[in-house]
Amino acid sequence: MKKNIVFLTIIIVTFVLLGCKGKSDSGEGKENFDKDASYALGMNIIENLSADGIVPNSKQFFLGIEDTLSGGKTRFTQEEALQIIQTAYTAMMEKRWNEAMQKGIDFLVENGKKSGIITTPSGLQYEVIKEGNGKKPSATNIVKVNYEGRLVDGTIFDSSNHSPVEFPLNEVIKGWTEGLQLMSVGSKYKLYIPSELAYGAGRAGTIPPNSVLIFEIELLDIIN
Repeated sequence: MKKNIVFLTIIIVTFVLLGCKGKSDSGEGKENFDKDASYALGMNIIENLSADGIVPNSKQFFLGIEDTLSGGKTRFTQEEALQIIQTAYTAMMEKRWNEAMQKGIDFLVENGKKSGIITTPSGLQYEVIKEGNGKKPSATNIVKVNYEGRLVDGTIFDSSNHSPVEFPLNEVIKGWTEGLQLMSVGSKYKLYIPSELAYGAGRAGTIPPNSVLIFEIELLDIIN
């Protein structure tokens, strides 16, 4: 929702600026941006649209600009235009979320067929890289770990960079809480975490909604 608001704010500002430009062209106002700033504004608008994954129909996009700049009649009022944009944006995001969810499901189905991959009743998958011989933590313990997190496409989104971190096991994502309790101190596992055991349909930093997460985790110690 926050991202939608930011996006709509960009559109509202664009409409206002275009409206002001239309008045300027008709002699009713005066431009307050020079040619370089105006060009940079156009770049910024397109970069923001691209960052949201929006690829408009170029013919209709520029027609909307031209109609607004001319100061004549537009196909929609600004209120109608904002509603249309919001509807299209919501549909685009739902499509993207559904595609990401299906991609994650397909990945886990194929991954679960591989030798050495164990799937728990919750859907968590794990692979033993090295088995330790120390104690296993409980959900209320504070643990010390090294870790690296990747998306299914191999993108690294987080890492301890070999500088151990400590945290309460019941204050992290569900996939970590479950997965770390399977490990003995000294173990190194690879966890394949379904989105419902991670961040679900929400976005977390650079992690897209409905993402399956892959972590290599080394359990170094149980602090208490």
